[in-house]
Amino acid sequence: MLVPLAGAVALAVLLGVAAFVIFNRDHDCSGGKLALRVVATPDIQPALNKIAGTYNKALHSIDSKCVEVTVAKEAAARTANALAAGKVSADFWVADSSLLMESMRATEGGAALPQVEGSIATSPVVLAAAKSAASKLSGSLQPSWVSMISAANVANVDGPGRKVRVLALDPQKNSAGLAALLAAAGTAKAAKQDKALVGALKELSGQLASDSTALLASLTVKSGSRVPVGVTSEQAIYAHNTKKPEVPVVALYPKEGTLSLDYPVTILTKDPQVLKAATDFKQALTAESAKKVLRDAGFRGTDGKAGDALSEDKGFTPETPAALDPPDGATVARMVQTWTRLNLGTRLLTLLDVSGTMALPVPGTNMTRMQAINRIATEGLALFPAGSEMGLWSFSTHMDGRGKDWKELVSVGPLSESINGATRKEQLVRTFAQLQAKATGDTGLNDTIKAAYTELTRTFQEDKVNTLLILTDGAGNDDPDGGVKNAELLQFLKKTYNPKRPLTILLIAFGPDAKKGKAQMEAVAKATGGEAYIAENILQVRDFFLQGMERRLCMPNCDG
Repeated sequence: MLVPLAGAVALAVLLGVAAFVIFNRDHDCSGGKLALRVVATPDIQPALNKIAGTYNKALHSIDSKCVEVTVAKEAAARTANALAAGKVSADFWVADSSLLMESMRATEGGAALPQVEGSIATSPVVLAAAKSAASKLSGSLQPSWVSMISAANVANVDGPGRKVRVLALDPQKNSAGLAALLAAAGTAKAAKQDKALVGALKELSGQLASDSTALLASLTVKSGSRVPVGVTSEQAIYAHNTKKPEVPVVALYPKEGTLSLDYPVTILTKDPQVLKAATDFKQALTAESAKKVLRDAGFRGTDGKAGDALSEDKGFTPETPAALDPPDGATVARMVQTWTRLNLGTRLLTLLDVSGTMALPVPGTNMTRMQAINRIATEGLALFPAGSEMGLWSFSTHMDGRGKDWKELVSVGPLSESINGATRKEQLVRTFAQLQAKATGDTGLNDTIKAAYTELTRTFQEDKVNTLLILTDGAGNDDPDGGVKNAELLQFLKKTYNPKRPLTILLIAFGPDAKKGKAQMEAVAKATGGEAYIAENILQVRDFFLQGMERRLCMPNCDG
């Protein structure tokens, strides 16, 4: 019996030695440690940190060095900006959205950005409301992007905005905010709600939440009788509710579908050893154990499937939500430009026709042309935040002494600035209300445009969208004293316009004679990258005004 027993012991020893050799070969740390520095967005960093801890304990070895992964947190936009400037010290980056990468590629340093190497999780961008308030929304707001646009549109005074207050994230600082902007823009275009989108963006741009944490905390703060509804990621709602707030938040899924954060992986290191470590850790993130950590943290898989964390009793819909088609890079860049220009601020001078025909009545109303236009212009002021710079000139003929066809009524400056005891905005409203047509006045349009364009060019401001808005009921220039000829005006504008300092003209003409001057008015606007609108009736001016405000956000590259 001793011989077989001795043989068994020897075999066990040999197997143990073999196992030790194999383990040591795969987990050889004799060369010390190999650091892998990971940077990730704050929402996914805790889960990645947990996965990294498990990974480190398993002693993954690269060239006799054990990989030690550390995971720092940083907002994706900040990392992207640092990366474009060549100032990132991390080896491995997990952003929250490929949309952010697309927007960065459109920037000056974007071509240097490395390619994304797959995704590790997803989280759809959804609407969010306090659980106690969600049931009250059914009568005033259906969960959809079009409804949110309507509620946020300041020009829609009778819309759902009377009962709902929309909260949004800054698209330039938050990927969920960018995804929401793109989803809203795409559905607005399909639903022919582009003008409403402009009004909504104008309203939202002045009251953005700094991040998802602040936005979700604001959902319990009512504004009068209005119910707050926000837009954020599904995972942000889950994370918020794990802190056991007094009032939990529920997710509402837009009926048109939505875009999702997709948490792309980008390997940044060029070091051969660290590159091997990064590739190994990336592989570890695809293991079922890592996927479970992510699902338990409120993320979905790359296939959109949810874990137990996103259950109905916790305020979620576990089924994969309908997906909108992801926008291409050009669309992302265009919308980012739109948002950037919108937030540059506004510098706008309005030229208002006060010639004799403005006293004519508007068919079907009890207003004159002047009264109708003044009302529309006053309503339009609501689209602009207090920091916007605006001014008003009137024009006809012989307005400020013989031979001068225009008169400055309110100088260009911030709407909030005080002028003689009242804000500029109040002065504009008062001036619009008091303006009357000049009974014997003609339309000295060309002289006025040249003078105004010269002044705005001289005072151009780089940090604002500079625009000359013209409202006229004529067929163009009608100046019996001569003045600047049509061809001379076009030559002047083409020579003066600078696409690097774009001062664009928006011209809205109305009245039965307007069509006669269509060709010249379109030529005037196009010479500055602008647009001319010919209204069939005066009430159509409101729509054209909103279209013009939409178009000025993309100028001078609206057709690109």
